[in-house]
Amino acid sequence: MEFSAAGRLEVRVTAADVGKRVSVRRLTDNGDTVEKFTDTVGVLTSWDDGVLLITRRTGERVRIAESSLVAAKVVPSAPARRRGPAASYEELARVTARAWPPVESERLGDWELRAAGGFTRRANSVLPLGDPGVPLDRALTYVRNWYAARDLPAFVQTATGAEGTQELLCAELEDRGWTREVTAELWTGALAPVADREAPGVTLSRTADEAWLGRYQRKGVGETALKVLGGGPSVWFATVPGTEGEAPAAIGRCVVDGRWAGFAAVEVAPERRRQGLATAVMAALAGRALEEGASAAWLQVEADNAGARELYARMGFAPHHAYHHYRWTPDPAADSVPAAGGTADGAPGDTGPGAEPYRST
Repeated sequence: MEFSAAGRLEVRVTAADVGKRVSVRRLTDNGDTVEKFTDTVGVLTSWDDGVLLITRRTGERVRIAESSLVAAKVVPSAPARRRGPAASYEELARVTARAWPPVESERLGDWELRAAGGFTRRANSVLPLGDPGVPLDRALTYVRNWYAARDLPAFVQTATGAEGTQELLCAELEDRGWTREVTAELWTGALAPVADREAPGVTLSRTADEAWLGRYQRKGVGETALKVLGGGPSVWFATVPGTEGEAPAAIGRCVVDGRWAGFAAVEVAPERRRQGLATAVMAALAGRALEEGASAAWLQVEADNAGARELYARMGFAPHHAYHHYRWTPDPAADSVPAAGGTADGAPGDTGPGAEPYRST
């Protein structure tokens, strides 16, 4: 917190600062005789009726009574990164989207509506990188209609915690009844240190063969899923063979896109974990990505996946931002609202529930 010239803490934030990143200190009343202070840093998403709503980088929303404020100030929109490649949220959002492409998409202004028969939320959600070109309520109605026409739940993918992320949109979605179902993080790191590690017994291929799919956590992968897995600018699949007649001991997937190499589907047989196989898979894929001119790496990992987070931290990765999937749960009693451009056309696609995002273990 910042002291004034007189040595006092000051509240230097007003309702006009909604949308900016702030740091606030408030007095917490726990019934104790000793005063306690709590600090909160995040994006100020609203200030109404004497209550501030701040969204932290994780997406958590904190409500703070104006009357409890002791000090507050606007701070830089994103903290300086101490290690790893510099990148904006928008750059990473576009790179990660190309690495996990849908089989069908449509533009709504700067939003992209994506569908892939329900195979993963990432390929079956809206990527809202800008203005939809119509008022938000009309845009969200169009989104609901578009996914309903494909027998799919409506999801919007958002992000928090970096410059240019969508804390305000998250708040708008929650105010309109959308529910955050999943939160994960995108981590970045330098590619060369990953490639410097040993990679014994790893084979690389341009396609996901039957053996690779035998280890992949999603069973019964169909044609639509194979299109997503094989999509991207330059896709590589890694395999560590298992014992004869068994599924591979470990697998992985990497997409090379300019300076970026994105890792996914790094999976190890339960009985072979903690033997360095995940590291070997990533090292082999990183080596090939270096040969294709990449220098930076990214991956996605869930917040509760402690084993993967420890591994990636040791390899030099660090969190860049959090991302979230908001789902619309229909309310039968709600009145209908005209769609942005009429109802979505097209024959329904393959049905299927929105699957959990990939766990990188």
